[in-house]
Amino acid sequence: MNAQALKWCVEVANAKPKRSLGMAPEVAYVMEKPYLTSLSIVLPAVYEVFERVVDLYGFVSVDTNRYSTPERLVSKTVTVYKHYASIEIHYKRTLVASHPRLLGVRDARSTLPGHHTIPKRTPRQPSLQAQLLCGQSPVLDAYVTALIKHLNGRGTRALNRLLQIKRTYPAQPFLAALEQALKYGLFDLTRLESMVLRHVAGDFFALGESSHDNLPNEPDDKDDEQTKNDSDPDPA
Repeated sequence: MNAQALKWCVEVANAKPKRSLGMAPEVAYVMEKPYLTSLSIVLPAVYEVFERVVDLYGFVSVDTNRYSTPERLVSKTVTVYKHYASIEIHYKRTLVASHPRLLGVRDARSTLPGHHTIPKRTPRQPSLQAQLLCGQSPVLDAYVTALIKHLNGRGTRALNRLLQIKRTYPAQPFLAALEQALKYGLFDLTRLESMVLRHVAGDFFALGESSHDNLPNEPDDKDDEQTKNDSDPDPA
């Protein structure tokens, strides 16, 4: 059967002129033979080619499974080569990702190292107010730390108020009030300022009965008048 087909091709099909060629195929072969190149000995891999658009999460879908791509290709059109054991993703004829093909599973994900990294937030530096308050007294440092922890944030407004109180009043009553407030867990700065004022009043304006005793005796008006009369000369 094969011999008969080969004989028909040589004697009939190739010898008969074709309208599309304008000549017989065997004549065209003789003319094109010097320009033909031989095929490779190694057979190329078998694959399927797809055009895919990278979704907002940075994946392309092939056979219900998803394969990651670099984040810069989001919403870009890429070319996907599906081999038997691998998935290759090309962008503008450049290989950008190569995944092992997911076999026997559905709705699975393959993410390569370096794709879709989670950004890490750098630790926050202390605010300017905290820097101005800390480093001067252990009590003040402990209160600033506890105040920030109590506010669950940077506490910029509260630290501004605390800094204003510190700059307004003397250091000794301010620290005494802070120590008392820290002992009882008091973070209401209005009440803290009232405590500072009580300490200031006690330290700088303590004028009791004992203070009046220490004052010099005021001269009596009658004694002044008598002294004046004694000093006047007798009338002539």
